[in-house]
Amino acid sequence: MLLADKSIVVTGATGIAAAGALRVSREGGRVFVVSLVEDECSGLVDQIDDEGGKAAWAAADLTVESEADAAFETAAQFLGGLDGLFAVAGGSGRGYGDGPAHDMSLAGWEQTLQLNVNPMFLASRNALRLMRGSGGSIVLVSSVLATRPVPELFATHAYAAAKGATNAFVTTLASFYSAERIRVNAIAPGLVRTPMSERAAADPATVDYTTRKQPLAAGFLDPDDIAATAVFLLSDEAAMITGQVVAVDGGWSVTEV
Repeated sequence: MLLADKSIVVTGATGIAAAGALRVSREGGRVFVVSLVEDECSGLVDQIDDEGGKAAWAAADLTVESEADAAFETAAQFLGGLDGLFAVAGGSGRGYGDGPAHDMSLAGWEQTLQLNVNPMFLASRNALRLMRGSGGSIVLVSSVLATRPVPELFATHAYAAAKGATNAFVTTLASFYSAERIRVNAIAPGLVRTPMSERAAADPATVDYTTRKQPLAAGFLDPDDIAATAVFLLSDEAAMITGQVVAVDGGWSVTEV
């Protein structure tokens, strides 16, 4: 029970976030889920409750400051404080026009960054305000695409830039808040089977590439592979780890294809 009596906020309610919330509960933690879609939040919390866990939720647009602040205030009331944050909320910007930089509009760039960077910032800011004086652990979600690009398949330059910002944010937060015993790390997943990756999973060229690029998984990773690392980083077992971006990528970053 790595997270016994720990109070954790998870942003997002599907894919990696859902796996994370369930894993936190199964490791003894209390969970508060914050995401945009009410049905997704309530369904995830119902599943946790059915397993005997303790969880609650708030629906909020985490790109909007007032909604993020209100959700974390509700979370603090339910949890009685905050020990950890697993910030997953974000998504693909392809629908906004994310792609090669020479083809991208400023609106597509800004919307993709807003979708990914603003929720990370607002969740982290609210978590830090609750953790100061008591310590805690923040785990963000980056991507292998920030440092290990595949231009022929994933020319989404705004998304990569957003995840590069995540990596930099980890470094500067970890340095500034370490004296307050607040740890900040990130996980950089490879390609994971989630609702966001449905387009990639339906493309034979991407599936073939991923099978070879992620040999440990022989294809797409499972969300629980990421959740397991998140739970470790949130736990006291990782008490001396901060400022790290941990690749959980099935071999992506060390495999030539």
